[in-house]
Amino acid sequence: MKPRHLTLAFIAVMGLAPLLLPTFQVTLLNYIGLYALVVLGLVLLTGVGGMTSFGQAAFVGLGAYTSAYLTTTEQLPAWLAWAGGSPWLALLVGLVLTAVVAIALGAMTLKLSGHYLPLGTIAWGLSLYYLFGNLEGLGGQTGISDLPAISLFGLVLDKGEKIFYLIWAVLLVAIVITQNLLDSRQGRAIRALKGGQVMAESMGVNTFRAKLVIFLVSALFAAVSGWLYAHTQRFVNPTPFGLHMGIDYLFMALIGGVGSVWGALLGAGVLTLLKQWLQDWLPLVMGSQGNYETIVFGLLVILMMQRMPGGLWPLLARRFAQSRPPRPAPPEAEALARRTQPAKGELILEARQVTRCFGGLVANNAMNLSLHAGEILALIGPNGAGKSTLFNQLSGVDIPTSGDVLFLGQRINGIPSRHIARLGMSRTFQHVKLLPSMTVLENVAIGAHLRAQGGVLSSFAHLERSEEARLLAEARRQLERVGLGEHLYEEAGALALGQQRILEIARALCADPCLLLLDEPAAGLRHKEKQELAALLGRLRDEGMAILLVEHDMDFVMGLVDRITVMEFGQKIAEGLPETIQSDPAVLQAYLGVE
Repeated sequence: MKPRHLTLAFIAVMGLAPLLLPTFQVTLLNYIGLYALVVLGLVLLTGVGGMTSFGQAAFVGLGAYTSAYLTTTEQLPAWLAWAGGSPWLALLVGLVLTAVVAIALGAMTLKLSGHYLPLGTIAWGLSLYYLFGNLEGLGGQTGISDLPAISLFGLVLDKGEKIFYLIWAVLLVAIVITQNLLDSRQGRAIRALKGGQVMAESMGVNTFRAKLVIFLVSALFAAVSGWLYAHTQRFVNPTPFGLHMGIDYLFMALIGGVGSVWGALLGAGVLTLLKQWLQDWLPLVMGSQGNYETIVFGLLVILMMQRMPGGLWPLLARRFAQSRPPRPAPPEAEALARRTQPAKGELILEARQVTRCFGGLVANNAMNLSLHAGEILALIGPNGAGKSTLFNQLSGVDIPTSGDVLFLGQRINGIPSRHIARLGMSRTFQHVKLLPSMTVLENVAIGAHLRAQGGVLSSFAHLERSEEARLLAEARRQLERVGLGEHLYEEAGALALGQQRILEIARALCADPCLLLLDEPAAGLRHKEKQELAALLGRLRDEGMAILLVEHDMDFVMGLVDRITVMEFGQKIAEGLPETIQSDPAVLQAYLGVE
């Protein structure tokens, strides 16, 4: 059965549920829908963006308390009086307030890394939780009661069976727009975060903006869930918005599959039903009341994380994918606009007296080099010579202590690498940086991020389909160009190491650069693959592209490049034609170990 048919069948079943199930079961389904909406935001934030948050319950509380306050307070401030008494206007205010708070918290929190980031989310999550309980205007620990029911087209949703349809309609819309976002240019930029900030920035992605976008979206999903919760219960107090609920949301994401959109629904359903089942049956087994379900549930979660670290949904998806027919290649589309390439022989890149110090260690000492359009320059030297340090300074990943790096005549010291990429520089990495679970085609399309303009809002509604078709068609052309056209829909992590390096070159070419920086491109390639790579680089040189490569395979280098720069101990010891370098005494002693 096709995914579309499964979705329609699911909608039909959910449409009949309130008519056929008892009230208690409908109530459980309402809670599952509310929880899944919050977990969907965590899928974006944690599963896709790689950022762990324990504070989502606080955003749920923000949406719930905003609506509770506005719909029950008789004497609102004059500037808020227009929103009084209406749940729908309260939702609007709640979303605006949540957006402001999320942007402020995200601006501070998302700059943290490692274990500091989740600790930061715990800090502001607890702060908001205690704020809800301590403000007298919000009812303190007692909370706020007598919230009005939501009315929709004249129908008062005052019972669980009635509001059920609104909850699940909102959830399905959220699932659709989330899936649309992830299948777009902006979604690939967000998913690129898990490949490392350096890689994403080098492809032109503003990584902080991408993080802030998904932080904001996840907060808004949580606020909508809180609004629905408040008007379903018709009562709010701080208890459901504490740290323990934030941990439960993370458990739901892990159980369903933290990187899967539909896993949010599966995880919310499994955890909610499992908790209910344990609460019902464990007292009968243990013979007394207690929180035994928490102990058993914790053990079950640990066991599942050991056996199924990816969650339940990926297992179901893999079984379903085995029966799906192979997908056709992306259709032909209008080519993306290309930059005007510099004239052959024009100076593209120049390093002037570049020095980089790390404390008392001088990694690069007064390094000079130049590279022209239509030329391949190799940077070689023994391990520890400072090649990678220089490479990072040329590409904008690092900043020289002194000296200048000029690209197309512009000084690029200190300019973010995403801006340098926009100027026409693209690169690969010594240690391959790909998104293993994404397809080969999607990985390469990340390289074309700078060549399109589709935004987040247009991605939600899939209004950028024409642009998306052009991006994917460009990615397919580059893959065919490098000989990987038969692997479009394979997972990138399933490719051999040599193929992954070629994939990185295709991704770099997708950015339409005039300068290509390659860090050990021939490592891991077989002899025939090296020949094909050399032929590709030769064609790019003939087209006028400038290429700088760091490489240890001397046979590959000597038969391909136009000039060679040799480094030792952070300094240039020789520069010239390949045949000259092969007989240079300093190179033979330093690089080849010949006295």
